[in-house]
Amino acid sequence: MTLADLQAKGFDIAARNHAEAIMGRDFPEALDELCGALADVGIPDVELIRGGGGEALLTQRLRRTLAETGWIKRTIVVRKIVDDTETAAMTHEIDHVRTSERGSVALEIEWNNKDPFFDRDLENFQRLHHDGAISVGVIVTRGRSLQDQLRGIVTAFAIRHGVQSFADLEPFGITPTARQRRLAEQAESPFAESWAKVFVSDKFGQSTTHWDKLEQRLQRGVGNPCPLLLVGIPAASVQRDAP
Repeated sequence: MTLADLQAKGFDIAARNHAEAIMGRDFPEALDELCGALADVGIPDVELIRGGGGEALLTQRLRRTLAETGWIKRTIVVRKIVDDTETAAMTHEIDHVRTSERGSVALEIEWNNKDPFFDRDLENFQRLHHDGAISVGVIVTRGRSLQDQLRGIVTAFAIRHGVQSFADLEPFGITPTARQRRLAEQAESPFAESWAKVFVSDKFGQSTTHWDKLEQRLQRGVGNPCPLLLVGIPAASVQRDAP
């Protein structure tokens, strides 16, 4: 499995500062592991709907798969020493680091955080690369096609399950906010459509982590000159009405 194979499956792929060449030459095993883990990503549509806090089930599954192949959580400490005296220290906690004799690759999954998390990740990669702690930084997030199709996916789910009121959403653990109730009840469109519109806007809105927000950072040069490999999970990864 390669990056080209992922693109053929609909994944968004972007590489900056020769990241793809570095991964292919110096970290071929890590690249193969990453592509294999992403190719197997499947998101039952109910997981997009179901309520509950904490880390998304997709993120949990992807983390386990990566950890099994050596992409482990790591805390990197960079210390400044002057005349044998430590004058400063910075600690960077990275969710996944793959290390080999040629160096290290750092990876963060930003499935559905607030979009300033992109700035944090990219600036961390920039500092760690400057200090020689990593060779490449990788970010995995929601792809453009998935972001664009979320409302349609959620609407189709609601229609298939006969959702015609907020009471019909209770089995999925959804507790609507006062705003969601007001907007859905005021809408002239069928309940499934009006609820899906406000639900997606609230849960997966434009201020969350997705491909377009990541591209905006790239255009501003955030993270430069660290080599960056960026991956967006596509709508094709969603399993419609999976058990």
